[in-house]
Amino acid sequence: MPTARFLLWGGLVAAAGGAVLCVLGWYGISGERFAERQLPYLASCTVPGAALLVAGAVLVAAAARAGPPPSPAVTGEEAPDTGVPPPPSSGGPPLRVPGGTLAHRPDCPLVAGRPDAVPAAGDPALAPCPVCEPWPP
Repeated sequence: MPTARFLLWGGLVAAAGGAVLCVLGWYGISGERFAERQLPYLASCTVPGAALLVAGAVLVAAAARAGPPPSPAVTGEEAPDTGVPPPPSSGGPPLRVPGGTLAHRPDCPLVAGRPDAVPAAGDPALAPCPVCEPWPP
């Protein structure tokens, strides 16, 4: 369990418990007319409830400061396979397959490793490949 998540939930539980104690203390004090009979409610409910509220706020702030858990690439873990290949990133000249109507980047999976792929030579009749998008639309 990540530390930020533990801090967040711990802070929320502490704050909720503190709120409950403060409400119970207020309810106990509201029914007493004399100050000496209100002191036990202050000591047993309201003060500890306020302390739990402050502790909960500190824990939630610490969780916000800790930020999200590190990504799998940073920790060295293997990234989950989403089934979508990463976008091609080659900046070389566009290629085409003889008889094809699309222009591709050299690392496009549709032309990568094909010996018959030739440079597109700026042919205006070619449409951009929807997979690798060799130039902006």
